[in-house]
Amino acid sequence: MSDATPDQVTMFGADWCRDCRRSKALLDGLGLDYVYVDVEQDPSAAERAEAISGRKNIPVVVLPNGRHFVEPSDAELRAELEASGLV
Repeated sequence: MSDATPDQVTMFGADWCRDCRRSKALLDGLGLDYVYVDVEQDPSAAERAEAISGRKNIPVVVLPNGRHFVEPSDAELRAELEASGLV
């Protein structure tokens, strides 16, 4: 099963993760419509995030254009969202 949709940003994260909370706050603050996948609530989601990124780190943010970021800074994520025309 895939959580990603072709026209939305997908973020894999967990409530206990500080970087996840920060990235989620940025997406929320930008008013972006995105899919949030909690790797704690869905054990197979962690495996899917690792398959996408090749790493066990979260958050994994996947853009509609196929690019993904692992633990992105706010500046990096915002710049890519703007460059992709998502915000």
